[in-house]
Amino acid sequence: MTTRLTVNGRTIDAKAEPDTSLLWVIRDEIGLTGTKFGCGAGLCGACTVHVDGVPVRSCQTLLSSVSGKQVSTVESLPVANTSALQRAWIAHDVPQCGYCQSGQLMSAAALLKANPNPSDAEIDGAMSGNICRCGTYGRIRAAIKTAAAELRKA
Repeated sequence: MTTRLTVNGRTIDAKAEPDTSLLWVIRDEIGLTGTKFGCGAGLCGACTVHVDGVPVRSCQTLLSSVSGKQVSTVESLPVANTSALQRAWIAHDVPQCGYCQSGQLMSAAALLKANPNPSDAEIDGAMSGNICRCGTYGRIRAAIKTAAAELRKA
């Protein structure tokens, strides 16, 4: 049995069982390893991807639920530090251990797409499901504000 979905603009016929989590299809079958396994319970946010533009926890999203949908992973963000968000992440020295970063970036990207000028409270709300063991939350908020300002100028 196959499930057809689109990942980062590429049509995929996934051969995994329909009850397989999207996380493992992305990592093991498709070979995109930017999306990380964290807690496996949808609580930490390390596995965040977008499904039809909405951030979801891929560890808790079944393959069968994304049939025919658009899935975007961290690999879909512009490469070589060309996006405002990635530039801001680097400028504010956000990553430490880096493990949570793909989920953080995907949540931040969804926020900025929906809200080009988020307040601190809106940033905190959008990012609240993403845990950073290193505690760089202040830098994450600052980077999001910097990226938002750059995007508003564009």
